[in-house]
Amino acid sequence: MAFKPRMERQELIILRCLNARMELPDVDKRNFYNLKKGYEGEVMFDSLTEKIQSNCYVLNDLLLEVNNNKFQIDTLIIKDTLHVFDVKNNEGDYYYENGEFYSKKNDTKITTNPLDQLKRCDSLFHQLLQKHGFRIPVESNVVFINPEFTLYQAPKNKPLIYPTQINSLMKKLNTTTRNLTGRHKQLAELLVSLHFVESPYPRLLHYEYGQQRKGFICCLCQSFSVCVDHKMLVCNDCGHQETVDAAVVRSVEELKLLFPDRKITTSAVMEWCGGVLSDNTIRRILNKYYKANGFGRWLFYE
Repeated sequence: MAFKPRMERQELIILRCLNARMELPDVDKRNFYNLKKGYEGEVMFDSLTEKIQSNCYVLNDLLLEVNNNKFQIDTLIIKDTLHVFDVKNNEGDYYYENGEFYSKKNDTKITTNPLDQLKRCDSLFHQLLQKHGFRIPVESNVVFINPEFTLYQAPKNKPLIYPTQINSLMKKLNTTTRNLTGRHKQLAELLVSLHFVESPYPRLLHYEYGQQRKGFICCLCQSFSVCVDHKMLVCNDCGHQETVDAAVVRSVEELKLLFPDRKITTSAVMEWCGGVLSDNTIRRILNKYYKANGFGRWLFYE
């Protein structure tokens, strides 16, 4: 298990909810799909690092700061060498020319150069280590995790790991070198303590309650085509089943995330869930999983 597990970014969670319940502006829809694809790639890489048997500390998704400059590390593996990985989930054909990456499909330059990103991250990480008195070798690489990625005119002397090289990378990381010391654990604990937790309510775009489509959504495929069958919520599209209790709690948490200033009441939850459950069922679930405050018409839940 990772010393610091990966948590899905609140920005992505919010955009996923909004994308299901309203028509996002094009710029926000592109941002959502980019964040979603990036996160899926990071999770793919996590599934590989979780299998490492050699002694190491795996820290995922670090947001750090040094000298008023913030930087992010997708995956850090602490061994006798510190392995920094910037994970990319690009798909399709690309080519490298004059230090830049281009999509072969339309000859469009990638806006954010992965090597420039890595260079900045590597420099700031070295500064952070030096500031706290750690002198451990660092090896930084960009990992292209998607098996459908191809880079033409690939440079030979750049810190890039391609899909066909990932198995070799895992074998290398599985190689046992020196044992970890207390100093390695001290570094892992320090980095976790320095990690910035993002704001839980990043309001990136303006949206209103009235814009949102009400009703239960399948937690697996985000479809509204669901039905209540006894005590289960069943998706007619993908077949996923979820208990009604879990579906209501998930919907309440979604409502709280999108609209933190709205009171959680029985009627509010009934409306958000599409009115397919009785007020008695909603009240029972709220009383079971949340703390009631107030009385009568002023009763709400936290």
